[in-house]
Amino acid sequence: MEQYEPDRLSPAQVAAMRRSFRSGRAALTRRSLLRASAGGALAVGGGGALSGCGIPAAGNTQGGVSAEDHSKAEKSVNFSNWTEYMDVDDSGRNHPTLDAFTRRTGVKVKYTEDINDNSEFFGKVKPQLAAGQDTGRDIIVLTDWLAARLIRLGWVQKLDPANLPNAFTNLSAQFRNPDWDPGRAYSYPWQGISTVLAYNKKALDGVEVRTLSDLLDNPRLKGRVGLLTEMRDTVGMALLDMDKDPAKFSADDYDAAIARLQKAVDRSQIRRFTGNDYTADLTKGDLAACLAWAGDVVQLKADNPDIEFVIPDSGYMTSSDNMLIPNKARHKTNAERLIDYYFEPQPAAELAAYINFVCPVDGVKDHLARIDEDAANNPLILPDKAMQAKSRAFRSLSSKEETAFEEKFAKLTGA
Repeated sequence: MEQYEPDRLSPAQVAAMRRSFRSGRAALTRRSLLRASAGGALAVGGGGALSGCGIPAAGNTQGGVSAEDHSKAEKSVNFSNWTEYMDVDDSGRNHPTLDAFTRRTGVKVKYTEDINDNSEFFGKVKPQLAAGQDTGRDIIVLTDWLAARLIRLGWVQKLDPANLPNAFTNLSAQFRNPDWDPGRAYSYPWQGISTVLAYNKKALDGVEVRTLSDLLDNPRLKGRVGLLTEMRDTVGMALLDMDKDPAKFSADDYDAAIARLQKAVDRSQIRRFTGNDYTADLTKGDLAACLAWAGDVVQLKADNPDIEFVIPDSGYMTSSDNMLIPNKARHKTNAERLIDYYFEPQPAAELAAYINFVCPVDGVKDHLARIDEDAANNPLILPDKAMQAKSRAFRSLSSKEETAFEEKFAKLTGA
C-alpha cells in the first residue's frame, strides 16, 4: 500500500512541473499533443495536492461508490474532456459524433472542455470526491497516471461489462491490460499517445537513424539531437534501447538508463531537452533527429516531406488518456453507453480523422479510409499488429520512486 505522502514537493518535482507547463505537453494546444504526462503534473496531483489537503493516501482498490442511477428518467450525460479533443463541424460549434449519439439514443450530451491540465482538474474535483459528493460529471478523461490514482483512491466506479459490448470486443490489444487497471475494470482509453524517433532527412546528410543509440552515439549528430523533458518518455525509450522493459524495470535499471543518457550529455551529443518546441528545430534542421510525439509527427509530415519517423526494433513508449465514471455520478448507464459508442468503428474513425491521435479501437481502418485515406494508412494513428506489439508503457511508480526518479532526471536535464 502506498504510504502517506509529503505535503511539500521536492525541488526536482517543482522543476519538472514548471518544465511541463512551460514547454511540455501542458503548454500546448490539444491538436499539437498537449498536456503533461507524469513528469511534473504527477508531482502536483500525486504529492502535495493530495496529502496537503488532508486526503488519505492511495490504497483503496475496492472500487468506487455508486449512486442512484437516474439514466432512465434523465436522458442526459455530462462529459468533461480536454480542449480540442473532439471532432467539430465546419462551423466549429457542433460535434458530429456526439450529435449522432443523441439522435440514436435520445440521450443529450452536455459536453464541457474544462480539463486543461491533469493536476489542475484534480484540484478542482478532489474536495467533492474526497467528501463522497457528486462532481456533476458522468465521464471524465484523465491521463493514465492520474486515472491510476483515482482508481486506487476508490473515487471512480467499476464499469458494467453488460453495457460495454463494443468496448470489450474492439479495444486494441496494446491498451487492454495496463498495470494500473488490469482488464479495464474501471476505465477505457479515449486516445493513445506514442513516443517515436523523428528525423529531418536533409539534416541527417546520409546518417542512418534506426535506434536511440544512433542518436546518442553517432559523432556526426553531435549537438543536433533532441530528447524530451518528459521523464517517462525519455527514460522509457532509453530503457528499451538497453533491452529493459519499462513496465518491469528496477531502480538499478533506471540508474543505468540515466547514466547512459548522461554520457551523451557530457559529450555534448544532446543539443537540448525539449517539450513540443522541438518541432520548429526539427523542421529547420537545427535538430537532425529527436524523440518526438506521434501527434506532432503526423502534422509535421503533412507540411514537410523531409520529416520522417522510425519505430526502433526495441519498441516505443505509449501512454493513454482514459474515460472514467466518478463516484456518485447520476447517469452511470448513460455514461457507459457513450463510452461504448466510441468503440464502434464508425464514430471512432470520425474522431481519429479529426484529432490524429492513436486510435484505441480495432476495426476502424476501412471506415477511416472513406474519410481520410492517408490517416487510415498512417501507423501513427492506426498501428498495425506488428507495431502494436512493440508498444510499451512505463510502470506505475510509488510516491517515493517518483521523487527519487524526478530528482535524478532533473540533474540530467540541468533543470
